[in-house]
Order: sequence, then C-alpha cells, then structure tokens
Amino acid sequence: MSRTVFCHYLQREAPGLAFVPYPGPIGQRVFAEISQEAWAAWLAHQTMLINENRLSPRDPAHRAFLEGELQKFLFARDAEKPAGFVAPGEA
Repeated sequence: MSRTVFCHYLQREAPGLAFVPYPGPIGQRVFAEISQEAWAAWLAHQTMLINENRLSPRDPAHRAFLEGELQKFLFARDAEKPAGFVAPGEA
C-alpha cells in the first residue's frame, strides 16, 4: 500500500514518494509534502534547466542554483523558464 500526502504543489491528496529523494532537510520536506506526480514535474523542469542553462550537477554553484529552483518550483510556485526558452512544438 502506497502512502499518501497532502501535496503542497498540487494542493490535494496524492500518492507520496517511496523514499527521500534529496539529502538534508529539503529532502525530508519533499518526502513529507510532495507527491510522486509533483516530483516527476520537478524532474522534467530540472532537466530543462540543466539543458537550457548548460549546467553541470558536479559544479557546486550549479547545484546551489538547482536547489533554489527546486524550492521555488515545489513550494513557492514561482519558478521561471530560462530566457528565450521555447518548448518543443511551440516554435
């Protein structure tokens, strides 16, 4: 039986994550307050940020940027797409 959480991102009850997906207190908050669906949306957004901004997850400054974007995307709902980003099929 999967656990459910009240998802902060979706603002409704939804299946929760099976494990803590990120280290530290942020990871604990994500585990407690974010659903599988919202986490999948973040992963897609993160991939777009990495590709459009040519980020390296190995670079500490890039990791800090992504962590800030994770918090904005999942908890503040004010994450923005990179300047000039055009989604596939919208060009």
